[in-house]
Amino acid sequence: MQAEIITIGDEILIGQIVDTNSAFIAKQLNKIGVSVYQITSVQDDRDHILKALSQAESNADIVIVTGGLGPTKDDITKTTIANYFEDVLVEDESVRKNIEYIWKVYVNKPLKQVNLDQALVPSKALVLMNKFGSAPGMWLEKNNTVFISLPGVPYEMKALIDDEVIPKLRTRFNCPYILHKTFLTHGMGESSLAERIESFEDELPHFIKLAYLPSLGRVRLRLSAKGTDKSIIEAEMQKQTERLLPQIEDIFVGFEEELSIEAIIGAQLTKLNKTVATAESCTGGTIAKRITANAGASKYFKGSIVSYTRDVKVNVLNVSEDIIDTYSVVSAEVAEAMAKNVREMFQTDYAISTTGNAGPTTDDTSEDVGIVYIAIATKKKVYSDRFSFGNHRVKVITKAANKAFEMLEKEILKK
Repeated sequence: MQAEIITIGDEILIGQIVDTNSAFIAKQLNKIGVSVYQITSVQDDRDHILKALSQAESNADIVIVTGGLGPTKDDITKTTIANYFEDVLVEDESVRKNIEYIWKVYVNKPLKQVNLDQALVPSKALVLMNKFGSAPGMWLEKNNTVFISLPGVPYEMKALIDDEVIPKLRTRFNCPYILHKTFLTHGMGESSLAERIESFEDELPHFIKLAYLPSLGRVRLRLSAKGTDKSIIEAEMQKQTERLLPQIEDIFVGFEEELSIEAIIGAQLTKLNKTVATAESCTGGTIAKRITANAGASKYFKGSIVSYTRDVKVNVLNVSEDIIDTYSVVSAEVAEAMAKNVREMFQTDYAISTTGNAGPTTDDTSEDVGIVYIAIATKKKVYSDRFSFGNHRVKVITKAANKAFEMLEKEILKK
């Protein structure tokens, strides 16, 4: 079973926004056994959209369209889809009531006709109610192909995919059972890891595939099984998990389970009733941002100090000027003082600190670009490591944040 995703909007094609919608949709479809044949981005142009719809119909069983459902004149997806289905737009009463409710409770401004017009949908469409916005989703069928049109606003689209689209697709199609298991590893490159587990990969059953998903400072190993018998799939996945873990135990930090390492750490801290704080210099708040991106972070994250300059390190974090003068701001001594002091300031169980040269200059230090010191502080100890993360600024910051999470994860697992 195949799907095609079509994203509509000039803003995607000129690079003004990044198309994250397609990645999310493809991931959710994959979970129910639907393969994405193609992802296409098109202009806000009637002929371009019609051509894309026609081509997608010949390629796929399911066509999912996002974008172009807003209230302005350049949002032409709805009328174009109506043309494609030789249909007319009619007002859907449930959508109109939803729009009126949103304006009354949340907008508190006069409701204009252009907004009410979002209640117009093709007469042949099944309406997918948008709980978080005024533009509804639409489900239509033609020549055994399902067409689904969704708003482009990511949080609106995601809710519709999870609450409406996926359940209906499961009912509409006989979907195979797919199971993924992702192992999160740190500290070993993809090629070295592949060499280590080569025999494991060679001996996998035909219905289980292994994928390497490398990123800066980490490699995810994803086992994917697909079949019709759920019990066989789950039993074999457990068997292969027990085979793989002993071979990677020194670099294994947990199962991803669709979660990032920072989310995994958050769950561990919550379970242990422990807390953490951060003091960041070269990473500029990246670590704190990634922690607080997870719902419920307030249970375990107390706060952060972005001590980007010397005076903030001294006057806010209380790092001794003598230490800085003796060892420079990029040093193990400064990193450890930052971690120790921020832990004490926020009264947490753990603290992370980073100080280094992200580049392109090295400021007031003799250390090269790419050198970063990362420290972990607990109630009993503080320690740090020195790393060289290359000479690209984004790469240095990302790898430093990843390594900080790895160090924190290992410290938590000691308990």
